[in-house]
Amino acid sequence: MSGHENELETKEGFLQEERSEYTDLATVESQRNDLTAEEFPEGPYGADLERETLGKSSPWRADQRSTSAFAYENRDLHEGLDRGGYPGEHDTHDEAGDEYPVD
Repeated sequence: MSGHENELETKEGFLQEERSEYTDLATVESQRNDLTAEEFPEGPYGADLERETLGKSSPWRADQRSTSAFAYENRDLHEGLDRGGYPGEHDTHDEAGDEYPVD
C-alpha cells in the first residue's frame, strides 16, 4: 500500500493523517479547515432527495468544521466583547480555553 492510500484511511469518519509538529499560517489553516455553507445543501435543483448523507462527500479532517451563519466570522476580533445587553442574548460561541471567556 502506498503512502497516499494510507493517508485516505478513515477511522470513525475522520481522515487519518500524520500531524506535523508545526502548523501553517492561520489564514492557510482557515482555508483548509473552515467549510463554507452550501447554498443548496440538499443538492442541485431537481436532484433526487434519496441521498445517504448531505454535505461533505469526502472524509473529515480532525480540525475541519462547518461555519455557522449565526456566529462571528472572525472570532479573534470579537473575543471578550460585550454583545450590547440585548434581551435573550447568548454567548459568542467562543472556543473552550479562550483567553477572554464571555460571561
